[in-house]
Amino acid sequence: MDFGAVLQTNPPSARTVQLAKLAEDHGFSHVWTFDSHLLWQEPYVIYSKILAETRKIIVGPMVTNPATRDWTVTASTYATLNEMYGNRTICGIGRGDSAVRVTNGAPTTLKTLRESIHVIRELANSRPVEYNGATLQFPWSTGSSLDVWVAAYGPLALKLAGEVGDGFILQLADLDIAKWMIQTVRDAAANVGRDPLAVKFCVAAPMYIGTDVTHMRDQCRWFGGMVGNHVADIVAKYGTNGGSVGGTAGGAGGGIPTALTDYIKNREGYDYNEHGRAGNTHTSFVPDEIVDRFCLLGTAEEHIEKLKALKALGVDQFAGYLQHDNKEETLRVYGETVIPAIAEHIVAKA
Repeated sequence: MDFGAVLQTNPPSARTVQLAKLAEDHGFSHVWTFDSHLLWQEPYVIYSKILAETRKIIVGPMVTNPATRDWTVTASTYATLNEMYGNRTICGIGRGDSAVRVTNGAPTTLKTLRESIHVIRELANSRPVEYNGATLQFPWSTGSSLDVWVAAYGPLALKLAGEVGDGFILQLADLDIAKWMIQTVRDAAANVGRDPLAVKFCVAAPMYIGTDVTHMRDQCRWFGGMVGNHVADIVAKYGTNGGSVGGTAGGAGGGIPTALTDYIKNREGYDYNEHGRAGNTHTSFVPDEIVDRFCLLGTAEEHIEKLKALKALGVDQFAGYLQHDNKEETLRVYGETVIPAIAEHIVAKA
């Protein structure tokens, strides 16, 4: 299993770069960032600095969207970074949340998302693509390589992830929900003739090493509010009827797990000025149970136990959000204890 750290590009940018370097020092393979150009600093500029000051770390957004950036410009940015630093980028993409809603926009359609994935991937992999009635290609790009991982929750978005994604990003660490969504994505891949095991799976959720359960929950409750934005869209589209199987599957739309939809019943609104921030005042509707299920909280041993369970489900990468007050210590314990416990053990002499 690979490990990623998810950062916000809050000023000063040097702090983001410092945390990225620390993540690499502690054995993380990926650094992801939020991509919301009004709420935080421009991530792609900061990626260049991170790549210049690290050796192996792979960088990318969790997640970008097709609405706020021209697709060809996005592809050009990746191809340029790859030429400069040697294919160390990855693209997480979804329909759009904070980046579009802050400007009073709306998430794109799945059709637009599908088309954007194709255009970005082809151009950023130094290949020609049909776009707006013309065949386009970067004449200066050779050998660039970019995987595009799709963030999704709803049935049709999960289907799209399986059909076209190089990977799937699930932004929560609930074991039951992860099992259902991974299988749904794999089934979609198989239905279009793809190898379902070729789609990589990333679970992203807050990680907090500590022993004060109340404090850890309060520091990470914002995450349930963020996920709730996407769940609210699903419920608005599919409703909440459909019965349940073991209290987990078969909820909204006849397929969305009820564990994912039930907790937003008391949701009353959301302030994007507090998006992704510990202490978010619009997340009181998120119960402790959801924080515990969606996040990784507690001692190193408790993290290891849940990570092993996720790995058994087929998760290829865990990406831990660090939007809390214990960033350095969490990275340290992961590097010294958690990551070695999950890694494949190879002996010098058998």
